[in-house]
Formats: sequence, C-alpha cells, structure tokens
Amino acid sequence: MTNAYAAAGVDIHAADAAIEMFKGAVAKTKRPEVIGGLGGFAGLFDASALKRFDKPVLATSTDGVGTKVAIAQAMDIHDTIGFDLVGMVVDDLVVCGAEPLFMTDYIATGKVVPEVITSIVTGIANACAEAGVALVGGEIAEHPGLLKAGEYDVAGATTGVVEADAMLGPDKVRAGDVVLAMAASGLHSNGYSLVRHVLLNNAGIPLDRHIDELGHTLGEELLVPTRLYTKPSLELARTTGIHALSHVTGGGLAANLERVLPKTVGVEIDRSTWAPQPIFDLVRKTGDVALADLEMTLNCGVGMVALLPGDDVDAAIAALGRYGISAWVAGRVTDTPGGVVNLSGTYQGWV
Repeated sequence: MTNAYAAAGVDIHAADAAIEMFKGAVAKTKRPEVIGGLGGFAGLFDASALKRFDKPVLATSTDGVGTKVAIAQAMDIHDTIGFDLVGMVVDDLVVCGAEPLFMTDYIATGKVVPEVITSIVTGIANACAEAGVALVGGEIAEHPGLLKAGEYDVAGATTGVVEADAMLGPDKVRAGDVVLAMAASGLHSNGYSLVRHVLLNNAGIPLDRHIDELGHTLGEELLVPTRLYTKPSLELARTTGIHALSHVTGGGLAANLERVLPKTVGVEIDRSTWAPQPIFDLVRKTGDVALADLEMTLNCGVGMVALLPGDDVDAAIAALGRYGISAWVAGRVTDTPGGVVNLSGTYQGWV
C-alpha cells in the first residue's frame, strides 16, 4: 500500500521526516496549559485555565498568507512566511482584546520536501513564541496533480479568550478619541496580487534587482515579515483606557477601521502625519495606481490602529516603543455620524 501511494506521488515518510526535524522548534511554543505534544489526532489545551475569568469569551480567527507564498517559493526562502501566517490570525483575534492561546496550521504542497516544510514550520513556531501562542498541531498535505512540486500554500487558525466586560469594540468608541497609528514593517501579507502584477508582471523587475530607494533587492523587500502586534496590543488593553483596535489588512486602513466604529461617529485621518515605506510609492508610481486603489488594497505603512482617550496617548506610545513599534497620532474620532473614515492631506514625501 505504501509503495502504491508513493507511486501516486505521496511520500508519507517525507512528512514524518519533516515532523522530526521541526518538533524542537514547536516545543518552544508550549504553554503550561498544553497537554501532550505532536503526534496526536488533536491538540489538547487544559481549559481549566479559563476558571480565572468571571465570564470568559472565546475568540477564534483563521486566515492564510495569500500570494506572498509565490515570492517565498521564487526566492527559495521559507523561514519568514510563518510570521506572516501567525500575524494574520493572532492580530485579527487580539483586536477584540483576546489573548491568543493556541494555534494550528495547515500546509498543502505538491511534494513534501522535509527541509522546506521544516523552514516553514520553524518560522510559524518562532512567530508563535514571539506572540505567546502555543502551536499545538497542524497538517501537512501532499497534493500531487493539484499543486506542482515546489508549490505550497499555508493557512492557520487560532483560539483565544477575553473577559466579557474587557472586550474592545465599537460600543466603547467615543467622539474625541485619538486615532493612534502603529507602523507596519512593510507590505505585510495583503495586496500581493496587485504588487506582483505591477512590479513583476508588467514592469518586469526581477526579484534580485537592487532598488536604491528600498535599500536592498525587490525580493528582500517583498519578503519582509509581517509585524506582530499581539503582546503590545494586550499591554495597551491592560494598562490604558483603549476602546478599540483595528488590524489593517485586506481593504486598507479606512475599510478596516470602519469595522470597529459605531454609526454614531466618524474618523478624520491626516495622511501628512506619516511617511509610508518606499515600497508603497514604488507600486503607485510604477503602475500608475490611483491613490484610492492603493489605499483600499495596501496598508500604506499602518499595520494596527488603536482608538483611545487622549490622556492615554503618551503612555501608549511609550509602551509600543518598548516593543520597537513606532506610533503616532494620525487623526481623531469625530461626532459626524455614519461610521465613515475620511482621509485627507498628502503622505510625507509624496507628490
């Protein structure tokens, strides 16, 4: 049976070899509540840890990395894509104030190459360790005929918990709140279909070309890992009067911020308060992309936004700075009804 399956293109032993290679990295993500290790049919987490909550609310999030994986495959660099995966799921979840507890991943590939799978999972594990999330299990699926050898896709899901009366969200947002923007590390993991279309397909820029304004090659820029905001955001929830968080992913700043606004207010954002990283202007100019299209596809330099009272801004900026995250006041919540975000002004350095 094993030989027949191998003849069909599936190598069970390669997956086993990969698991043996990356299990040490996964072990570093273990939290005290995790029961057992890799190899079971399900990851186990001791739910008695929730007894410390008066009314625990479970939160869950799932996502993938999108076409950024095509860049990793083209460059044969696979140990950073895990940060993108973890960032996409845990920082969606933390928006409501929930602490991510555990995560599972799924990797589908045309052919299991143990070294590649190990690089991917090691990246996921390293990101989980940084975010304080236990990686309790996953799946490696070999799909010959559906995916080519060398092709893969990744997805993940996470579960967390928040005290019911500590949840963040639209019901707490008030006119007069400050919009505190947190710097992105770059493109993060959204809009890569546009970026690849503009820079690689149409302009024909090779990934190994050094771009002066970027300070390195295009490929290096496109693989900059997604910044993780999990622990800093949880610290803000513990130490400030923060009302809401918005993770800036697909849809851009305005669309994602509107998801955490009540209909009784609006938001005014001033673009002149920050300078997006050069990659955003490179995409805009190279593809002659309209600003509206750019802003509803890419994060334009802002990866997470906090809405909080003005009295807490200085403490929040200082706390984020301790995590190496620069933050600034980008706008304010107004009493204009409709729950709409309005961006005005011009980004620093843009014409």
